[in-house]
Amino acid sequence: MKHTNKKVLSKGIKYLAGALPLAMIGPSILFSAFNNQDKPLYIAVLILGILASGAAVFLMFKGILTVVKSMFD
Repeated sequence: MKHTNKKVLSKGIKYLAGALPLAMIGPSILFSAFNNQDKPLYIAVLILGILASGAAVFLMFKGILTVVKSMFD
């Protein structure tokens, strides 16, 4: 494995490490939002949960793509 491939691999692992907490927090926030639909901050908490979950999916996709690129390039 070349030096540049190690850099790309570490970047991919960093993306995946950033996605891990978001993958746990996002659904928890969504669950909390759906349990408190009568509260005034329901929409704000719901949007926050959707953004966190979307960011987790995006970072997972980008991380896996980067790791695969480091392996096969």
